[in-house]
Amino acid sequence: MAFPESPIVLEDGSVLVSEMAAGRITRVRPDGTTETVASPGGGPNGVAQLPDGRLAVCQNGGSRFGLAPWPYDFVGSVEVFRPIGAAADPLTPGLQIVERDGTVDLLTTEFRTRSGTTRQLVRPSDICVDEYGGFYMTDGGTTRGRERTMTGLLYGTVDSGLREIVYPLEMPNGLALSPDGSRLYVAETRTRRIWEFELEGPGVICRARGLATVPSGGAMNIGGADGVSTDRNGRILVATLGTGGVTVFSPTGELLGTILADDPMTTNVAVSADGQSLVMTLASTGRLMVVDDWLVAAGIFERPRQGR
Repeated sequence: MAFPESPIVLEDGSVLVSEMAAGRITRVRPDGTTETVASPGGGPNGVAQLPDGRLAVCQNGGSRFGLAPWPYDFVGSVEVFRPIGAAADPLTPGLQIVERDGTVDLLTTEFRTRSGTTRQLVRPSDICVDEYGGFYMTDGGTTRGRERTMTGLLYGTVDSGLREIVYPLEMPNGLALSPDGSRLYVAETRTRRIWEFELEGPGVICRARGLATVPSGGAMNIGGADGVSTDRNGRILVATLGTGGVTVFSPTGELLGTILADDPMTTNVAVSADGQSLVMTLASTGRLMVVDDWLVAAGIFERPRQGR
């Protein structure tokens, strides 16, 4: 796969992923075969399933991909397949809707700021849907030369568009709701911080705090927080750049365990409906990795001992 992201585990055991470097949404079946579900073009990043079965897609506009040192061109860096520049033929960044027949429509390219002005989306990153059918979305921003765009957290519905509910955040990325929908967790990639936003209604924040920080690691002892997911017990799973793999926190922010992977570009994670397995996207090597008994693999639970 071409830089996979945003896994969605379906009831039949297959997994939907976006392929950022190929501009498509792909279904991976349990036997490993694949099927193209839609071709949004550009750079489809975060994907979420709406209550009616349609898909909401964060279209970041696209990038040029290739092999390059990461995170910097220093001794000790590793060469990975990653975005290395602007796309030759970019799309306008926006939020797309994929119909059940695979047709792709552009919902919006803009949002309302907290002061009431209208601004253009910069580089939509990730999205999650709440029980009301609305969605929370991050805009990761972009860096040009020595300048970086500051962005934030958005909320919207298919009918009402997007509005800003938090500003600023430093490269906001993955996000996920707690099982009861009362809290939203948002990752800042550069700071490695996981924010907890307490909600009192759809898109209405009543309290915020820095919940946890993802440890650094890997070849240069750096780190980054990418995609976020939660399990049915409220644990928070963070796809971890640098170290590669997944970092797991308790609902109170305690570091519970880790699952290591051999790809420093581990971009996202999702848990199966039965809570027993997780899938992670290993983007630079183009793989979807499934971990059974993931709580045991993370060192949170011990594997039951076999009887004599």
